[in-house]
Amino acid sequence: MKLYNYLFKTILIAIPLIFISCDTDEEVDEIVVAPATYEFSRDGQSTVSFSGQTARLNMADEIYSALNTNTFTKAQLLEMFNDGKGFAGQGLDDSGKKVGSKTAAGCNHGALAVTKARYTDMLVDFADNVIPAWAGTAADGTPGLLTDSKRSINVNAKGWEVDQTFIKGIIGGMCVDQIVNNYLDPCQLDSGTRRDDNTNGVLASGKNYTDMEHKWDEAFGYLYGQEEDAKRSDLGTAPNGKGTTLNKYFKKINDSNQPGLAEIVFNAFKTGRAAIVAGDYQVRDAQANIIKIHLSKVIGYKSVDYLNGYMSKMAAGNTADAFHALSEGYGFVMSLQFTNNGNNAPYYTKSEVDAMLAKMDDFWTVQDADLTSMVNDIKSKFGI
Repeated sequence: MKLYNYLFKTILIAIPLIFISCDTDEEVDEIVVAPATYEFSRDGQSTVSFSGQTARLNMADEIYSALNTNTFTKAQLLEMFNDGKGFAGQGLDDSGKKVGSKTAAGCNHGALAVTKARYTDMLVDFADNVIPAWAGTAADGTPGLLTDSKRSINVNAKGWEVDQTFIKGIIGGMCVDQIVNNYLDPCQLDSGTRRDDNTNGVLASGKNYTDMEHKWDEAFGYLYGQEEDAKRSDLGTAPNGKGTTLNKYFKKINDSNQPGLAEIVFNAFKTGRAAIVAGDYQVRDAQANIIKIHLSKVIGYKSVDYLNGYMSKMAAGNTADAFHALSEGYGFVMSLQFTNNGNNAPYYTKSEVDAMLAKMDDFWTVQDADLTSMVNDIKSKFGI
């Protein structure tokens, strides 16, 4: 039988959770609001768990580090990505988690197999072509070392700095996709009997949380999973930006392009989780849409920033510095297909992204006019 308190009318206000009743014969209204911190408990024990997300973020960091050296083999790189093995971080090899299995795998669009192959192709290209030419001089069509007065980078034959194209692609293809197209989507939250189970207080087997609570927490973990203390009260105003993936650039956007974005997202995570506890799925979905739109903006902002950065650095005559920026831009543009506009549609479809990437494919011949057109279109679509 459904618990009566989950049937109460739910409204959202910005004060602590209270109950209002004039007398015992009147209906009681439950008021759902964000708690001060992301802390939820049952019977005195925390119900929040996202250790698997922390593991995958740490794995992504290690793969990125591996792509900054010439000491890993192709087999090792593919094992790290696909099999979740070969990591130095404590407990990662035994975690059972894999970056590859959660890349381009959001349930509301289905696995984008062709897109996922781009990631493995980068790892193969790096091992087969960049590492053997590590000390050589890079040129159009020739991998090697590219140097200017600002930096030195190792690039493939097209000028890509693969550590950057890969990790920026993971920000969209794993982190954002898993949040906005998977764990915050009804295809996960309401899968099977999860809605009824949550309403009736049925817990996951051997756990202190419902499946729906846990799915929401897993989304939270892909953004905040590397925070030293995800329970701190200032998390909404001061994310730590730790790691190489989403939280790093989430902090950058909050500190520059859109101050206040971090607080909007954090409050939506807290309120949505409180709504799940209260069984108010309308409020839950409204908060999920806030998160989807604002996290997608991180991808839009950084795509614009890095494409513009490339053009200004090339104009200054710093080719290596410019290719570094364009490599980051390439990864963020690839990530555009994993965004969500709040209506469960990406801001850019896969075919639209593929068309942009085709124009960016060879850094040695890319045209500023094409990049300027992309920048203007991205700014228009995201309203940034």
